[in-house]
Amino acid sequence: MNGPGIQLTLAPELHVFAAPSRRAERVPTVTDGASSVGHVVESAGVPLTEVGRLLVDGQEVPVSYVPQAGELVEVFGVDRPQRIPQRSDDGTPLRFLLDVHLGTLARRLRLLGVDAAYENEDIGDPALATRSATERRVLLSRDRGLLRRREIFAGAYVYSDNPDEQLRDVLSRFAPRLAPWTRCTACNGPLREADKDSVGDRLQHGTQRSYDVFAQCTDCERVYWRGAHHARLERIVSEAVAEFGQGDTRQGDGDGDAAA
Repeated sequence: MNGPGIQLTLAPELHVFAAPSRRAERVPTVTDGASSVGHVVESAGVPLTEVGRLLVDGQEVPVSYVPQAGELVEVFGVDRPQRIPQRSDDGTPLRFLLDVHLGTLARRLRLLGVDAAYENEDIGDPALATRSATERRVLLSRDRGLLRRREIFAGAYVYSDNPDEQLRDVLSRFAPRLAPWTRCTACNGPLREADKDSVGDRLQHGTQRSYDVFAQCTDCERVYWRGAHHARLERIVSEAVAEFGQGDTRQGDGDGDAAA
């Protein structure tokens, strides 16, 4: 670029996206005189999904604003909890879409009753972005390029590669409604209570003899009970509910045959 010079300041939480030379206070930045502040921010390496307020000389501006010579552009991270107006305005629960690398996070969100779509095969960035837009799902990814696609409904970068930290990150950022034990961790479908007789043909003899309380997915018909994994799953649920809000625990059956 060979145009007006501005000063660019990134909030500390956004430094992870920027080169070391762009992490200082008031970084001199040359623009082309026509590009929006959104383009300038993306050129610095920061996906717009991670950007909250944009201030130019102390005044808030939209991403479409074209910065002028000598102006100070301050870039802040998103507020938490982050509001997604297109869904929160009508009270509709948030729905998520996770890329192929976030399978464990998807299962844990489902364990908490959060609608989390996930493909266990890589369907490609264009297909993911289109599904996000068509189904109005917040796209979660660690792929910055994917999050820069203009067609996505909304998106968020998952900052950690640790499943525990990923879950806390998403819950603190979006504060979705929690309804533990109400969603299938395998396919995302809703669970219903099931009696032993109705699911007996799907159970091994030992399971049928040892357990009396079951749930079944209304979509894939997978059966759940309080099996060997239940204590670990109960810990995930209880910690999430304690920190991020009371969930709906009417469906009290643990995931007995699938890990999260």
